[in-house]
Formats: sequence, structure tokens, C-alpha cells
Amino acid sequence: MSQIQIFKRRRQVSADLVARLRGIPVANISDCMMRITAAGPRLRPMHAGDALAGPAFTVKTRPGDNLMAHKALDLAQPGDVIVVDAGGDLTNAIMGELMTGYAASRGIAGIVINGAIRDAGMLRASPFPVYAAGVTHRGPYKDGPGQINVAIAIDGMVIQPGDLIVGDADGVLCVPIDEAEAICAAAREKNEQEKRVIAHIASGTLDTSWVDAALKRLGFVAEP
Repeated sequence: MSQIQIFKRRRQVSADLVARLRGIPVANISDCMMRITAAGPRLRPMHAGDALAGPAFTVKTRPGDNLMAHKALDLAQPGDVIVVDAGGDLTNAIMGELMTGYAASRGIAGIVINGAIRDAGMLRASPFPVYAAGVTHRGPYKDGPGQINVAIAIDGMVIQPGDLIVGDADGVLCVPIDEAEAICAAAREKNEQEKRVIAHIASGTLDTSWVDAALKRLGFVAEP
């Protein structure tokens, strides 16, 4: 098998669906996916706060090497989210100011790295979405091997090329393309429900009777 493999992405979520899910809290989407899918708590936003949404353009590379990440920056389309599985290793940074700046100039929607970044101060001041597992000043190697547009997994969350990637301050989530329409509808309704709860809190009319009902169902008996 060749040490370098580059595949074409065969399908991807629609721009309309990306737009409909953009801005919906990742927590709401996660709740509609049975709360069992996540990219792990280590993947944190390294930027100034813009939400992330777009089809996945996947990269798999050995820890500490960014050759295929460079190639992905040239191949990805505007609106794509480049997702790099670098094994979660934090020894060497996969990207920094130069590569993320180039990505932003090409219209890439954002970067997710299961690994480390550097130039953290600049990235924290930038609105361009970057998620990573850590920070180090040590630079990467550029020798490969690696693959582009293959299935990857981050802490058990499987990402296929073209799946929908969303992110906000709570972290990153992959919405499988075949389930994206149904999850989008459920997440939008969940978000509207939470808006109604917030309105009840503000007006002092929140009904919390469900708490006692749940305790009663579990057999709790209050002391007299």
C-alpha cells in the first residue's frame, strides 16, 4: 500500500442544511443524538468564538506530521471543514498562524485537529474557527505518511468525508450525512423548546413539577 493516499469525496451535506444548523447550539444537537456522540473534551476552541459548520474534508496523518494537512488546504473547497486526525499527540504542532491564515484566505470554514496547534495567541485573537487538543511551540515534520478523504475517528466519534461538522464553545460534533436532515429538524425544535424555557424563567412562570414527579417515580419519599 502506498504511504500517500488521496481520494475524492463522493458526497457531502448540502449548503442549505449547513445554513440551517449553523448557530444551533452543539449541546442541542448532541441531545438529539442520544448524548452518546462526542469528539472528546480535549478538542477545544482555540479562536475568538465564531461557530463552526460545514462538510468534513478529512485528513489522517501520523502524529507530528502535517504534509497531508498542507495538501488538504489546497484541495478543500470553500465552506469545507478540514478535520485532521493526528492521533491526539501533542508533541508537535500540526498547524499555526501561516496555515490557518491560508485556510481562511481560501474560504475554508474552519479547522479541527486531533493534535496540537501553535501561534496560540494569534489564533485566540482570530475569528477563524480552529479546534485542537492542545498547544506546543514545537513544529511539525513533513514526511508523511497520510490519507485524505478517508473515514477517521476521534475518541470514538467516526467522521466520514462529507459528514456535517459543527462546533461552538462546548466543542465539536459530527452529524452523519444520512441522519443530518432528521437531526437538524429535531435540533431546531429542541432549540425552540429551550427558548420557551428561558422565557418562562425570565417571567417567573417556570414549571418544575417534573422534578418531584421523577423523584416519586424513583421511590423517593420525603421525610415528614
